[in-house]
Amino acid sequence: MIIAFCLYKYFPFGGLQRDFIRIAKTVAARGHSVRVYTQSWQGECPAEFELIVVPVHARTNHGRNAEYYAWVQAHLHKHPVERIVGFNKMPGLDVYYAADVCYAEKVAREKGYLYRLTPRYKHFSAFERCVFEPGAKTQLLMLTENQITDFQRHYKTESGRFHLLPPGIYPDRKYDHQIPNARAIYRQKNGIDDKQLLVLQVGSDFKRKGVDRSIEAVSALPEKIRSRTQLMVVGQDKPDRYIALARKHGIAGQVSFFAGRNDIAELMASADLLIHPARQEAAGIVLLEAIVAGLPVIVTEICGYAPYIVAAQCGRVIASPFQQSKLNEILGQALMQDTRRGEWAAAARHYADTEDLYSLPEKAADLIIGEPNA
Repeated sequence: MIIAFCLYKYFPFGGLQRDFIRIAKTVAARGHSVRVYTQSWQGECPAEFELIVVPVHARTNHGRNAEYYAWVQAHLHKHPVERIVGFNKMPGLDVYYAADVCYAEKVAREKGYLYRLTPRYKHFSAFERCVFEPGAKTQLLMLTENQITDFQRHYKTESGRFHLLPPGIYPDRKYDHQIPNARAIYRQKNGIDDKQLLVLQVGSDFKRKGVDRSIEAVSALPEKIRSRTQLMVVGQDKPDRYIALARKHGIAGQVSFFAGRNDIAELMASADLLIHPARQEAAGIVLLEAIVAGLPVIVTEICGYAPYIVAAQCGRVIASPFQQSKLNEILGQALMQDTRRGEWAAAARHYADTEDLYSLPEKAADLIIGEPNA
């Protein structure tokens, strides 16, 4: 079969993008042709993909998305395929991979009446409704039960169209794939001495991932701990306002930013803790990467994969509604209690050894290649 994969943007370090590349490669490895439609592509494209970069010129995101959709539909009319798989919400999909939250739920919680009058709202609302409304043909690949609950609340989507996927961590991210003495070796490589406490945050879109909350929490640590703590933030975004926030709190020298790195597994082997106080997160693949790396986690309850931290007993989940003082308290306690972090790390490794956290690409490929409209 020829299978079209549609996503607005590809860059190597996004969670959605990493899931897409693994699923598409799995489909291609089973002998099917993969055609990719995207507005932009950063990095190397796998040789087995037919890559089509769609020309868009509008100034707004929703305008570019509408242009993209119209162009792709016209191209598919001339060059048909057997399956259309979307990693962003748009009409006409056979399969949608739900890496994002329910837009209707987000608007209901965060936006007022006037926002609903904007062209942006009308576009994203219409595109989401086409995917989830009753009677639509699209089969829905979901990451968490919370997503299913939200979409059914707003659209009354038929239960039989939802397919809950297991996580999909790269097996080589697992702690037992690390070299001997990984922590010491990678700390030396990154200029981190044995006495420092390394807090790691990984994720693009710093506001949504709560990087400001992490900086506030580090700045609130007791001096004895704060002076030893280094916060390392890895993700694609503009860091200027967060650098300024760290400078305001007098910890600029203890906060570093990286636009994207290929050595996340090494950083996790080096770190003492992963912090992820996100404001919005449909799943949060980095949480599971931390579990399989044996790295303790502090995360907000809003994250779709937060229940895995509870199940693994490898960290703390901050209840909603979020309170900065609670994050400050929990981070301080975690960094002061070496024994507790050791217990969390051991629990994470046990969970990584005993649970299926790895088979998402295979299960997604099964559903895509099967009969998505049956």
